[in-house]
Amino acid sequence: MASGEGILTDGQWKKLEIATQNSGSLSSSPKSHTLFADLNIKSPTGGKGPVAGFPNRHVRRTHSGKHIRVKKDGAGGKGTWGKLLDTDEGDSCIDKNDPNYDSGEDAYDGLVDSPVSDPLDDYKKAVVSIIEEYFSTGDVKVAASDLRELGSSEYHPYFTKRLVSMAMDRHDKEKEMASVLLSALYADVILPDQIRDGFIRLLRSVDDLAVDILDAVNVLALFIARAIVDEILPPVFLARSKKILPESSKGFQVIVTAEKSYLSAPHHAELVEKKWGGSTHTTVEETKKKISEILKEYVENGDTYEACRCIRELGVSFFHHEVVKRALVLAMESQTSEPLILKLLNEAAEEGLISSSQMVKGFFRVAESLDDLALDIPSAKKLFDSIVPKAISGGWLDDSFKVTSDQDGGKSSQDGKLRQYKKDTVNIIQEYFLSDDIPELIRSLQDLGTPEYNPVFLKRLITLALDRKNREKEMASVLLSALHMELFSTEDFINGFIMLLESAEDTALDIMDASNELALFLARAVIDDVLAPLNLEEISTKLPPKSTGTETVRSARSLISARHAGERLLRSWGGGTGWIVEDAKDKISKLLEEYETGGVTSEACQCIRDLGMPFFNHEVVKKALVMAMEKQNDRLLNLLEECFGEGLITTNQMTKGFGRVKDSLDDLSLDIPNAKEKFELYASHAMDNGWILPEFGISATG
Repeated sequence: MASGEGILTDGQWKKLEIATQNSGSLSSSPKSHTLFADLNIKSPTGGKGPVAGFPNRHVRRTHSGKHIRVKKDGAGGKGTWGKLLDTDEGDSCIDKNDPNYDSGEDAYDGLVDSPVSDPLDDYKKAVVSIIEEYFSTGDVKVAASDLRELGSSEYHPYFTKRLVSMAMDRHDKEKEMASVLLSALYADVILPDQIRDGFIRLLRSVDDLAVDILDAVNVLALFIARAIVDEILPPVFLARSKKILPESSKGFQVIVTAEKSYLSAPHHAELVEKKWGGSTHTTVEETKKKISEILKEYVENGDTYEACRCIRELGVSFFHHEVVKRALVLAMESQTSEPLILKLLNEAAEEGLISSSQMVKGFFRVAESLDDLALDIPSAKKLFDSIVPKAISGGWLDDSFKVTSDQDGGKSSQDGKLRQYKKDTVNIIQEYFLSDDIPELIRSLQDLGTPEYNPVFLKRLITLALDRKNREKEMASVLLSALHMELFSTEDFINGFIMLLESAEDTALDIMDASNELALFLARAVIDDVLAPLNLEEISTKLPPKSTGTETVRSARSLISARHAGERLLRSWGGGTGWIVEDAKDKISKLLEEYETGGVTSEACQCIRDLGMPFFNHEVVKKALVMAMEKQNDRLLNLLEECFGEGLITTNQMTKGFGRVKDSLDDLSLDIPNAKEKFELYASHAMDNGWILPEFGISATG
């Protein structure tokens, strides 16, 4: 609704009803009453007659039907009755002590004096506050909750426009935050059509935006490119926008810039995602780097006060255990710095800068990693055992730590084989992260000959990847797919993830975003067919209720059920350890084209197998179905039948492929008029032959 004209509040409507009931003694013609002129209510004739609030409001009809101009507020004029309750004494007021006083008359007074509220104006003010708060806090969940509570969902296109336009005039951080928020709100809070309409409004108003934002065309082009990369806008949005925008407008320039400068470049997805820095918060790596720099500078100058000030300015009190851990490791690496480190930790504890719980967590983390530290610092355990009593006697480490630490040490010493396995696997995983050689890693695991520890390897792999960059996270997910086919059983994966989720709270002490990252690993495992969706339920039942682990499983389910989950999760960490999603799509298109022109089915199947991406076979299904529609060549279904018969494409991947085509039928129908009819025919054939899951809806409109 573009305007709030004629909108009354509930209270005002009640007053209007009361006034109408009591208006008989005041006027013989309700339509002529000044009440209707002063309230900006549209003419009951559907807008054909004069409407209050417009220039012709003082034109009225006489009883003869003639139009005449009268004085302001309806007073005087030939053929008129004069102003309601007009007297020679000027403004009148209602006297409650008057014997003839009627309480119903108050309705007019209160109703006329009350301002008419415009819901869109209220919405605009509210969303500005929501956006400002989001830019300050970066809390996506709060922003989504506030927008949901605000209601007025019909105005969400305005929110999209307002969010982007406010971000356009700010720093890269806010631009990135705006893109992240739109992706988070997509489909859950704001409908896809509303996001599209919001961007259309931006394109139409870019001429005005350019007055205040010099590079508005380029910035908005990047926002649109990012929205397409994030799949909250379909690529066809560009072509459709061109048709409705004048070629001479800046909005048209925005579309051209988005196409040529951002979306046509090789590996454009990665480039666009990193254009504004790719992160709305200071990363864990940056925080750890700053802590290391503070400690190294402190060891050089010995200024305890300055070091404490720098730690305080970091503003990460929940992460001070990392300060403790790195300080202790530094003391063990350089024994000459030990007195300074102990002095700093003592001072930080006395000032209340580092809490008792954070201090204990820091010591625990060092105790748990002593085996790994011993690889670089041979005397690590001995040095640590000498520091603990000094900390306890100094009063800045709880004396219960030593008892617990000794118990843990005794427990770990009872299983030397497992400890040795962990050491070996750390070396194997680190070598893999350097070489990206999956066959070599599989050979190394087979040489260890300890399949009973496969879940431990999975836990170790993901834990190490969590603390590294996106490249290693992607490599870990790809490795899980390879291990699923070559070495590990489904039970190994289930047990490994259970071990990970049971220790999720401890992992979060070291890695601030551990829960979200673990949810991504779980969801990615389902998308890659390493785990089945039902396995998540099995994992959840073996975890304590209301724990971090169960919350992580719930988050993974949400990620999987989101629209276009497959593509998003495949790109969650950059999409490849040598395999770029775009490259894979290109190879799939080429092999299908070759098959369509007369290729051999067995050869096409071998090419699909050689791609080595079974978790991405739904793309083969999608492209085969679309090509069959475009070229009117149903022969391509023979290839899908062969792939399914050989077990090359699983039922899950087949269903995903059909689902993706179903979701894009509206766009496909623009180029292929009979796309929906063809799809229903293909889906029916697939259902009859058991290619897709029974719950898949055949109807293209379902």
